[in-house]
Amino acid sequence: MMVETRERLCAALDGSDREWILETARALGGASGWLKVGLEAFTAFGPELVGAVAATGARVFLDLKLHDIPNTVRGAAANCARSGAAMFNVHASGGRAMMEAAVEGAERGTPPGAPRPRVIAVTVLTSLDRAALEALGIPADPETLVVRWARLAQEAGLDGVVASAREAAAIRSACGPGFLVVTPGIRPRWAASDDQKRIVTPADAVAAGADILVVGRPITRADDPAAAAGRILAEIAG
Repeated sequence: MMVETRERLCAALDGSDREWILETARALGGASGWLKVGLEAFTAFGPELVGAVAATGARVFLDLKLHDIPNTVRGAAANCARSGAAMFNVHASGGRAMMEAAVEGAERGTPPGAPRPRVIAVTVLTSLDRAALEALGIPADPETLVVRWARLAQEAGLDGVVASAREAAAIRSACGPGFLVVTPGIRPRWAASDDQKRIVTPADAVAAGADILVVGRPITRADDPAAAAGRILAEIAG
């Protein structure tokens, strides 16, 4: 049970300080099954950082949100796979052909004998509401669009999506139990809200159907990151 629960937690190593990133990764000591390397860290240190974080023992979620023409994404996806990432993401709004290319690239770049990294799609960014979508020429309710794009990602052969806990239940209903739902914006009950406007607790996210919960500052800025991760795991298990 504990191993299974640990795999539900992803600590976000967001920052530009390489020493802090690796120190925090080591401090977690496997308490979090996943560690996220995002745009800020990747643009500072590149693919080498992914391998260094993976060497601490956790699986790396490379959060780059690839979005380009299919051929470019195919090549970038192959490089993500070579970097040692166990999961990376693309934008569903890039379309089916682009998402299919991402899977092809991931397969091409995976070292012999290693498992292909999971490829997941970002649906609708949580910063976009209906008014923002309409301004972009997309006259759709965010949840409706999230589910539509999640189905498209599944049809393209992706392993799952990134979505808010608000849409997790609808995605689970539309795409079934085997489709991965990764949920950011998680705050345990005991943590400060910081600049988050919509707080979702670990227990609420799991109840809604989320598989992997991405948590940042409540873990990484804690005096004892491993202990903070343990408290979150207890909330998930409970």
